Amino acid sequence: MTAALLKTKSRRIGVIGAGQLAQMLVPAAHRLNLELWVQTANPQDPAAQVADHVVSGIPELVTACDLVTFENEFVDLTYLQSLDPSKFYPRLGSLAPLLDKYHQRCFLQELGIPVPDFSLELPPWPLPWVWKRRRHGYDGQGTRILTRPETWDREQGMVERYIPFERELATLVARSLTGEVVHYPVVETVQINQVCDHVIAPALIPTNLQEQIQQISYTLIEALEWVGILAIELFLTQEQQLLVNELAPRTHNSGHYSLDACLTSQFEQHLRAITGLPLGSADLTCGAALMVNLLGWETSTSSYEQERQALGSLPRTFVHWYGKGESRPGRKLGHVTCLLEDRAEVAPTLARVRQLWSPRAG
Repeated sequence: MTAALLKTKSRRIGVIGAGQLAQMLVPAAHRLNLELWVQTANPQDPAAQVADHVVSGIPELVTACDLVTFENEFVDLTYLQSLDPSKFYPRLGSLAPLLDKYHQRCFLQELGIPVPDFSLELPPWPLPWVWKRRRHGYDGQGTRILTRPETWDREQGMVERYIPFERELATLVARSLTGEVVHYPVVETVQINQVCDHVIAPALIPTNLQEQIQQISYTLIEALEWVGILAIELFLTQEQQLLVNELAPRTHNSGHYSLDACLTSQFEQHLRAITGLPLGSADLTCGAALMVNLLGWETSTSSYEQERQALGSLPRTFVHWYGKGESRPGRKLGHVTCLLEDRAEVAPTLARVRQLWSPRAG
């Protein structure tokens, strides 16, 4: 199938979902001479505004496209299996252990990969605990800190031991149809209220920790027989122990810096991987990079032209705006990436971005 696909003049790639992750796949697809179709019932979704074609139903998408991939993991594998499972990448069997966070934790544990303690029962660990929704949680929706014992529906959530980490880290790994593997730099991620605020690339960690993370990545993609991009989020504890927090079976917010700071972005790499094209280099093109999410602070329909122009005037700064029709507190409206000479520039650059992207009254 791959060889035949690569020989066709028009290669149609379908995406289930049409948010900003699918939106950022569109220019990457066009650079590779691919046609990108998205599936959504809402023509105002970010990707629906720029995709080559929009369909409302998954069966129509599967029928029209050569390959189908995913913007999010909120999918029904049983239903997809009833369509044409050979078209889906990552493969449906590879996704199966990852969609439910409890099953994901069990899978990681079975592979011998260190994870925080977790349970479906009230645990014996000291408070606070972390409660996580097993399915359909995103951007902090479905994660909360418990400071007193509570009960919950076991079918909806699980509890984890609270980790007083030193830092949060993340990385991306790509594996192609041909088995080629490319690792992206390890980055540091900073969360505020369980939502990613900014990402610093590369993370300043010892070589031995970088090697451990790369080995974890390789173990995962081999065990899953993965095809595409896989994002791995980790805790670095105060004792310098690595614990895998979550896996994302798709392109990921922690890798947005790669659009401007790497030789091959995560979006192009994902498309290369699933179509069998040679993978590109994931090397940084600068000494360091800072990616800052532009989070909403109010309910508004403003497009924030003034703030975006001010951010875009910063040196070596790239503004990515998702075109969402409404701002809400905490909603991801876009992001900026600042290319830096070295890590010493991170703090003053972050302060400047915060100054330009903040409530007007402040």
